[in-house]
Amino acid sequence: MSFKVSFNNETKVYENPITVLDVLGPSREYVCAYVNGRVRELTYPLDKDSVVVPLTCKDRDARACYEASLRFLVAMAMHNLYPDYHIRFSYNISRSVFMQILNQGLTSNVVIARELEKEMKRLIALDLPLVRSIVSKEEAKDILNAAGQYDKVEILKYRPEKTCHFYTCENYKNYMYSRMVPSTGYITKWKIRFYHPGVIIQYPRPEENGEIPPFEEAPTFGRTLKRAHQWAILTGCDTIVGINKRIERDGDIDFITLCEQRHNRQLCELGQMIEDGKNEIRLVCIAGPSSSGKTTFANRLRIELLSRGIEPIRISMDDYYLPRDQAPKDENGDPDLESVDALDVELFNQNIADLIAGLEVELPRFDFKLGHRVPGRKLKVPLNQPIIIEGIHALNEKMTESIPSHQKFKIFIAPQAQINIDNHNPISLTDLRLLRRIVRDYQFRGASAIDTMSMWASVRKGEFKWIYKTQEGANYVFNSFSSFELSVMKKYAMPLLEAIDTENEYFPVAERLIRMLKFFDEIPDKWVPCNSIIREFIGGSCYEDA
Repeated sequence: MSFKVSFNNETKVYENPITVLDVLGPSREYVCAYVNGRVRELTYPLDKDSVVVPLTCKDRDARACYEASLRFLVAMAMHNLYPDYHIRFSYNISRSVFMQILNQGLTSNVVIARELEKEMKRLIALDLPLVRSIVSKEEAKDILNAAGQYDKVEILKYRPEKTCHFYTCENYKNYMYSRMVPSTGYITKWKIRFYHPGVIIQYPRPEENGEIPPFEEAPTFGRTLKRAHQWAILTGCDTIVGINKRIERDGDIDFITLCEQRHNRQLCELGQMIEDGKNEIRLVCIAGPSSSGKTTFANRLRIELLSRGIEPIRISMDDYYLPRDQAPKDENGDPDLESVDALDVELFNQNIADLIAGLEVELPRFDFKLGHRVPGRKLKVPLNQPIIIEGIHALNEKMTESIPSHQKFKIFIAPQAQINIDNHNPISLTDLRLLRRIVRDYQFRGASAIDTMSMWASVRKGEFKWIYKTQEGANYVFNSFSSFELSVMKKYAMPLLEAIDTENEYFPVAERLIRMLKFFDEIPDKWVPCNSIIREFIGGSCYEDA
């Protein structure tokens, strides 16, 4: 039976099954493709009417496929070079993948990095096919046990499906929980550098138009990730298996309390630092990317400081928005509300400087119904009370340039998870925040998962432009991630994701999130404290009306 395939404004009729590759041709720029709106591998068979749209490294939905294929290549090269070494991938600074050797007493070095690069180039030159196969879970256990990949054996217990996928390249087998490119010859864009105690692997990013971003040192961010990893290892929560086992062993209450205590310890550290500097600190600035838990954190920090005899006052930066017609325009000519220049920077600086000087100030209040500012409360701040400001631009020096540096204490907040499905498959920090926002927007803003996903690219663009670089100037980075949160949010997120139609343009994103969430044991939220940061997303927060 004949069928039609449309590609590049041209439709052809075929009598026999073909693959996406047969339609697209031999170009190695293509990573995968939309077939009738769904992301498919280039080797995907076509035997019915289809519309094919190729995807390159410039496209959002090709990133996961290319990155997973790159991790496969690195893992295969390391296996060829050092078959007794066990490695772990994680996400790291400069939007890169970090590879670390797990064998006790062993670390990467310059020689290993050079040999790895040489072997990867050899495998690419051979253009070896990556062949997909499906086996039963029992067969998968045998394969993985024989290969010594015991971390992958453990996760199979939590896999709901009865079968597993493998990709084979020569005699090497692995599975990256993602679609893959057809052969090693497609994985040509990457950079490797030794970065003690491991190796940094950079790859093309869609937000960089398919190019590899310049490497940027980020020591503050790096230390935060290291601290997160150390805590995860200490508590056995560095993998989904570890989290599930902790729940099974300790129970819901103990596990949730354990994670909340970590936040309490960080708040205690912060409180002590601010108390030690209370004679100089007049402004506490809190910033972070979307869905970091800034609102709940600011409230909890206020309580922590109250317990130390410090009575802070909170000022909302949202009250300093300019009317929409005065906001700067983006490249499409629309108001750019993510820009720092969408705020009345001059008035904010003046008000903060006057308050710190002990003057009485009439603060503005932005009326979102009217779309402009109206007179707000009058305020005079005693000399022993710091002012808390919270917002995406709170760490931007432009917003507080009238205040000397020694009078400011800067806090960056973000969820910094170091969790893997298995050693070769880390969980994305960005996907974690996207899940938080999907759940929150549905609970409190009446927005569907599709609504949230449609805004996410714009949100991320603003974060790269305005937020992430300010992290390096922070006095403290607060990690708002809780190891129990995905187990709790699963019941909220899964129905929203599963409701997205397979033909919808955001189905690939939903599918990726489902693939990750499905492995977590679900736990009820009734034991999550009302002041938990996670309550900001699932509801039931004691600060909802604060």
